[in-house]
Amino acid sequence: MSAWPTDVPIVQHDPEKESYVDLVIAGAGPSGLAVGERVARAGYRVCIIDPQPLGIWPNNYGVWCDEFEAMGLSDCLEVIWPKAKVYLDSDNLGEKFLQRPYGRVDRPKLKRTLLERCVAAGVTFMTGKVDSVSHGSGVSTVKLQDSEASISGALVLDATGHSRRLVQFDKKFDPGYQGAYGIIAEVESHPFELDTMLFMDWRDDHLAGEPEIKARNDKLPTFLYAMPFSKTKVFLEETSLVARPAVDFPDLKQRLDARMKHLGIKVKSIEEEEYCLIPMGGVLPTHPQRVLGIGGTAGMVHPSTGFMVSRMLGVAPTIADAIVEQLSKPCDKAVDAGASGRPASEAEAAAMSAAVWRAAWPVERLRQRAFFTFGMDVLLKLNLQETRSFFNAFFSLSAFHWHGFLSARLGFMQLIAFGLSLFANSSNQARADLLVKGLPGLLGMLLELAPTMGDYYGVRKEQKAAAAAARAQPAAAPAPMSTR
Repeated sequence: MSAWPTDVPIVQHDPEKESYVDLVIAGAGPSGLAVGERVARAGYRVCIIDPQPLGIWPNNYGVWCDEFEAMGLSDCLEVIWPKAKVYLDSDNLGEKFLQRPYGRVDRPKLKRTLLERCVAAGVTFMTGKVDSVSHGSGVSTVKLQDSEASISGALVLDATGHSRRLVQFDKKFDPGYQGAYGIIAEVESHPFELDTMLFMDWRDDHLAGEPEIKARNDKLPTFLYAMPFSKTKVFLEETSLVARPAVDFPDLKQRLDARMKHLGIKVKSIEEEEYCLIPMGGVLPTHPQRVLGIGGTAGMVHPSTGFMVSRMLGVAPTIADAIVEQLSKPCDKAVDAGASGRPASEAEAAAMSAAVWRAAWPVERLRQRAFFTFGMDVLLKLNLQETRSFFNAFFSLSAFHWHGFLSARLGFMQLIAFGLSLFANSSNQARADLLVKGLPGLLGMLLELAPTMGDYYGVRKEQKAAAAAARAQPAAAPAPMSTR
């Protein structure tokens, strides 16, 4: 892995010299940096606030290679496995090979790439943790914790991930949780093929002599996720796909230890230790609202899988371009009127924010998320055997369907076809399980979908009001005809 980019010459923002920028971003993770660079490249002033702008990103990122290739980030993949494998059990279901290359992200190189792009575009940085935000007269002011410092802007983007520092919720946030405990270790040896990434291993042979752990695993199953780097170096992670409440870290560590013992893996040294807890699903933040959101803070984690880094980087240009479009409106008015290029009122700033939220969560994406959340609700109810049956059917689908589901590429009608195909590929018992355990989630999905069938954001209502106002305007007097 590359060295962490502590030498990138980021520019520290001095709020005493420049108290106002066009966009304030809270959080220097992948999505915050990607949006900041793109907005700044369009000519707007951007300041990113983070406790450690040059700090490490602690958790490993694994991605399907085609996702990073599509974004021009292939050079940020450290290791690529030509195929992946899923173990369902040691009996009839056996194993499935996934003919889709998988890669481990070189986190330091990705961060260096994004930071250097930000520096080149003119993004500035403030070191600190955001505390609160206030709005008034078209200006948003962000205050920092343990400091008198603050900075104002036309728009504020919360990219603080699962801490959700600034966005507001109007309902209780009650997600499922993906929990994982993992290590990158030097080992004496391991049994994994070096050209195959182990995507999921649901086998439980290692718990034959551990009745208490086995009973917990039968009810709340976990799987092994493994990346073999060499014959003596490997990343091993015991993962709970989704649970509510989360499977705790000591339990995950105990399960991983039992698995390693069964596989004969003897650890010589640990290079990295990872504790990962990802909220999945749950309600979206209030939208629209004055503070913008991206990534975990905006509910963009895949509710059924926990995948996020490719989704965040993929949506960053859409949100950045929407921000640029909105920032250009007061600037255009200012040029015409010779005034300041800022929102003239709180109503104008709120309308700008609302437009960005519509771009971040278009109706089709809301419908897609409702389906994914339905999938999460089903997975929450499955025991070990039911989970194995589910993934046996899932990975028997066409590549179009399972690739598209995992990468959030399927539209809502395609997801309906996916669901019907999954049901058709399931065993009779699995179909019965899906019907019984999926019905409450299906009803919940229909309730969530209902508002999207109408004028979800009130756009048509606004358009009608504007048209009515235009019709009510007196017609302009015709220009006098020339007598020459």
